[in-house]
Amino acid sequence: MTTTVLLAGATGDLGQRILRALLTHDARVRVLTRPGSRSAAALDADDRVDVVVAAYGDQAALTEAARGVDVVVSAVSGTRSVIVDAQRALLAATVAAGVPRFVPSDWSADYRSIDVGSNRNFELRREFAADVDAAPVRATSVLNGMFTELLTGDAPLILFGRHKVLYWSSPDQVLDFTTKDDVARVAALVALDPDAPRVVEVAGSRMTAREIARTMTELTREPFGLQWAGTTATLSAMSKVGRRLSKDPDEAFPAWQGMQYFVNMFSGQAQLRHVDNDRFGAHEWTTVRDVLAAHLGTAARTAG
Repeated sequence: MTTTVLLAGATGDLGQRILRALLTHDARVRVLTRPGSRSAAALDADDRVDVVVAAYGDQAALTEAARGVDVVVSAVSGTRSVIVDAQRALLAATVAAGVPRFVPSDWSADYRSIDVGSNRNFELRREFAADVDAAPVRATSVLNGMFTELLTGDAPLILFGRHKVLYWSSPDQVLDFTTKDDVARVAALVALDPDAPRVVEVAGSRMTAREIARTMTELTREPFGLQWAGTTATLSAMSKVGRRLSKDPDEAFPAWQGMQYFVNMFSGQAQLRHVDNDRFGAHEWTTVRDVLAAHLGTAARTAG
């Protein structure tokens, strides 16, 4: 039986991956795009994809876009105006259109038990989750830890040039990682599963900073050591200073926000506690080692 999905945020990095994953199954996808946007024009090349236009401020248009679908999946990204305000409008349209299921844009570590004030982006998700729980709709959030790809890019945990792996407080705190493609695969399976629970937790790898350093040593055949960067309490204080000095409080991923993610990860507050990688059957997950090996291989070819 074909499942019809309304996908918000399909032009973003993760959204495009979710769209591709959905199209490997028996699914039709309505891609929600804002008026005037040209970025979704190329997404309807597949005859199972339809592009629908609606502004998040136009409740009637949003409701019409959602009418008749089986599930609404949100992959939008941003700060309050998106994660709370736009998703509230999308949730209201989901309910008004009689759609039975909703998948919010979480795709993160476990934000439910973090300290108040410790992570702006997580707290926005927690605020919106309260709206979702109060709505007459069956919802499923996917929690996956950190995107593994960030280890080779925006998350300065591995200092490649200095042969060090940073840690705060303890090098033996378990950290959760999942690649974007694996998250997208799970997102598609959740969308197609009418019995999916309120939360699905997955992790392609669960490793400590010590284990990451050991992996880098094995891959490079050069010793990678651990570098203590302070306590999570000190890092939290630094993030608060950075936030106060920020010239753009609505920036999605400023440096101080990255500090907040590391505070939650290395304190253990955001650690996944109920990982169920086998919920949708056996799968060969892409690991931290796989991603680091590919990155090192690419760097070597470029240097050569």
